Amino acid sequence: MKQPTAKTAREYLDKQPPDRRATLERVRKVILANLPAGYEEMMGWGALTYAIPLSRYPGTYNGEPLCYLAMANQKHYVALYMMSAYGHGPILERVQAAFKTRGLKLDMGKSCIRFKTPEDLPLEELGEIIGLIPAEQWIAIYESSRSKTKRPTRKKPSAISRPPSGKRKG
Repeated sequence: MKQPTAKTAREYLDKQPPDRRATLERVRKVILANLPAGYEEMMGWGALTYAIPLSRYPGTYNGEPLCYLAMANQKHYVALYMMSAYGHGPILERVQAAFKTRGLKLDMGKSCIRFKTPEDLPLEELGEIIGLIPAEQWIAIYESSRSKTKRPTRKKPSAISRPPSGKRKG
């Protein structure tokens, strides 16, 4: 699927087919109603993104705003990327419980919840979950996760440890 070139949320939504636009707008309304202070809606990676701007937190590993949530129209579904469900176990448990309580099927990757219509989501519960993590707490969770994933620099193997081109002496 071709990546949208929209610069704003409105431009992105206006480029979507009417049925998908309605789905995106309904879920977006829930996101915006529950998004804690400190996050901003922006375009990132061809998706509607809800992130901490670089002006507030420039210390990301990739130089991009610190993403908390994103939503995008894909070829066969809409994707809601809940980074907090991937990066913070208690949030994942709440997401899973919300779907189970409502009797809805959860189609989820690490952070990506795939759905076709808003009725496929426990919207009220997801709104509450989105509102749980203030920006400062998300920064702390992010920094904690980065400290766990940083690997020591690998040393290059010495030239005498292995003969070149797999040839053996002898």
